[in-house]
Amino acid sequence: MGSEALRILIVDDHEDTAEMLSMLLTGKGHDTQVALDGTAALVAAAAFQPHLGLLDLSLPGMSGYELAKRLRAMPGLARIRLVALTGHGSEGHRMRARSAGFNDHMLKPVNLEAVEAVLASVRQAIGEST
Repeated sequence: MGSEALRILIVDDHEDTAEMLSMLLTGKGHDTQVALDGTAALVAAAAFQPHLGLLDLSLPGMSGYELAKRLRAMPGLARIRLVALTGHGSEGHRMRARSAGFNDHMLKPVNLEAVEAVLASVRQAIGEST
């Protein structure tokens, strides 16, 4: 996929955090959609068909864990790369995230180098599947 834009869904109930991450990724040439809760994320994902989801785990109404399971069950999204964004880094939290369908786990505040590594990995996976 090279330097082509990825479609990235950012879900965080802290609007400033979500918008900042969106601006950074958009500035790097990616297409982003921001949702502030799980219900809005499901609606956005159905239309947007993201390659990557960056999901806060502590969302109002529907947890990031539940959202990950629902995203994986949506048509066309079985292969979406999901990254849990959280303030909790214990092995128990990581295991729970993996069980819910997350591929990766990142501690907040998000390290941009770690995000870049995930983006490169997603690009590679897309390139291999085409």
